[in-house]
Amino acid sequence: MGCFSCMSPRRDINKIEDSNRIQSRSRHCRTSSESSSKGKASSERVKGKGSLNSKGKDRDNKHNAAQSFTFRELATATKNFKATNLIGEGGFGRVYKGRLETGQIVAVKQLDQNGLQGNQEFIVEVLMLSLLHHSNLVNLIGYCTDGDQRLLVYEYMPMGSLEDHLFDLTPNKEPLEWNTRMKIAVGAARGLEYLHCKANPPVIYRDLKSANILLDNDFNPKLSDFGLAKLGPVGDNTHVSTRVMGTYGYCAPEYAMSGKLTLKSDVYSFGVVLLELITGRKAIDCTKVQGEQNLVSWSRPFFKDRRKFVQLVDPQLQGRFPLRCLHHAIAITAMCLQEQPTFRPLIADIVVALEYLASQPFKADIPPASSPSQRDNYVFSQESNSIKNSTSV
Repeated sequence: MGCFSCMSPRRDINKIEDSNRIQSRSRHCRTSSESSSKGKASSERVKGKGSLNSKGKDRDNKHNAAQSFTFRELATATKNFKATNLIGEGGFGRVYKGRLETGQIVAVKQLDQNGLQGNQEFIVEVLMLSLLHHSNLVNLIGYCTDGDQRLLVYEYMPMGSLEDHLFDLTPNKEPLEWNTRMKIAVGAARGLEYLHCKANPPVIYRDLKSANILLDNDFNPKLSDFGLAKLGPVGDNTHVSTRVMGTYGYCAPEYAMSGKLTLKSDVYSFGVVLLELITGRKAIDCTKVQGEQNLVSWSRPFFKDRRKFVQLVDPQLQGRFPLRCLHHAIAITAMCLQEQPTFRPLIADIVVALEYLASQPFKADIPPASSPSQRDNYVFSQESNSIKNSTSV
């Protein structure tokens, strides 16, 4: 498929400061077995004091700690959780739009007592987002623990989730442009890079999916919902063993089968999201015909023939995408979706490759065609012309 080094030169070496010393390492983070850390961090819970540090000079590190709210304050903010303020619902519970006494617009997530997630996930989310701050992670403003009530208060993301802009669009809703899709992919990858490479010990997100990528007014993405996040392996450990949780269609095959969780499990999930961005299809779609319901399984045959790459592209783009960048994007996707985790790239390499794609000037190489065969012929002719031109030179 090609390597990342063909797309962009490696970054300059940066100095990353940890709690014991200054160590020199590149933007391309090491594998988890090479990470330096004293002692073994618990893989099943986050310790409150000194168990998780994030290094670097990200501007979001200046955020204040999450504040505690009373249930009455949040009920007032959401007008008693009025149905018209409901903006989403997931495994944790319902999410409402609200306004605090300060005038700040927020999203309030209320734990469903009978839901799929419980008190442990609530605690993990509060601790994770209190300790980790990055421009591509959603900002936790506060929480509520009155009695048996469990609520989380986040910054409000006005454009909703990536899922809202990819699937089942209403006729009056414009599909995402190619450049916007690549911008979202880069931002989501940077968020993962922060978790994998800057957090100490590293954090495995474990629930990356389009529904958990929130967007601001400028379509800048932020990862949300950290209830399933786990501290990654440190020292000589290669993986974290845990019960299988997450969303079907996004889970890495080795994790789904064995419960062995690694940073590469997140990379696989990212590959699924990237494939959704390219195709406009859901990871799992039971409305499709047999053989097309699982996005990854349906896509794999197309990865083997460059002339068929264009058949993967979301029809709603109507041919408005750069052909060369499409080839690179599918190459990155295919590497992320390798069956063997050791063959998948590091998230830092993915960031570099996607930043290269996002920096390329947009040019609609492929005109709208009435059939896949016409597009195949167009792609073939374009590639043939490129080969001829390079040979004549």
